[in-house]
Amino acid sequence: MTNRAIQLGLALAWALASTPNGATAEDAPAASPPAAEADAEPAQSPPRKFERAEREQLGSDEEARVSQQRIDALDDDTLKMLSEYRRAIADAESYDTYATQLEAQVQAQDEEKTSIDQQLLEVETTSREVLPLMQRMLATLAQFVAFDVPFLAEERSRRVSALEEMMTRADVTLSEKYRRILEAYQVEMDYGSTIEAYEAKLGAGDDARTVQFLRIGRVALLYQTLDGKETGFWDADAGSWVVATDYGHAFKEGIAVAKKLRAPEMLIVPLPAPMKAKS
Repeated sequence: MTNRAIQLGLALAWALASTPNGATAEDAPAASPPAAEADAEPAQSPPRKFERAEREQLGSDEEARVSQQRIDALDDDTLKMLSEYRRAIADAESYDTYATQLEAQVQAQDEEKTSIDQQLLEVETTSREVLPLMQRMLATLAQFVAFDVPFLAEERSRRVSALEEMMTRADVTLSEKYRRILEAYQVEMDYGSTIEAYEAKLGAGDDARTVQFLRIGRVALLYQTLDGKETGFWDADAGSWVVATDYGHAFKEGIAVAKKLRAPEMLIVPLPAPMKAKS
């Protein structure tokens, strides 16, 4: 063996002797050659190995920390996206419900519009038919007042005149005109079932005088002067006033009943003779 081989063998034996238990030749630091070898590297001490292991561990811990931060960030993003998704689902359901309600409302409005259009067409037809009917009703009412027993003549004539003037006005609806005509008919009907006392003029011009009237439905209309000396009644057959002082007491009793000063009772009043119906 040469001197070179002997030196290498001694260096290898020294390196194996200085390696810790369980370490391999690969993990062991390179053995320092004898002082005679000028190009051999010095052997690594144990503290420097620990420093390297510590740096590697710190590096691993830093990588683990960074990885955990990325995981936490991804988890937060996932939760945020899940919350946004659930909110979007809820909004979509709300919009669907709202759209369904609007659709139902629009359909109902369309049906109502169709109904209104139909009613407007019917109103035009009704107006053409009702307006002549109301004119005939008003004419009949005016004729009835003119030929009826002449009680409250001025008041009833003014009512008919007001209705005739109303029929020419465009600012009064058709329904209002019809209502007021029916109201006038109702007033006339009520006269037939009531008893009333009032003061008014009897006669016309210079002969007019204030007297007290007693109306018993439509069957009798009597008058009496304010001094109580003259009593008379309306003769429907003759169409004129007849003086009949014999009814003075009955007149006063009727006035008391009309003013609710005494209970209603049978009154003796002049009645027109029954007429045979015309065939």
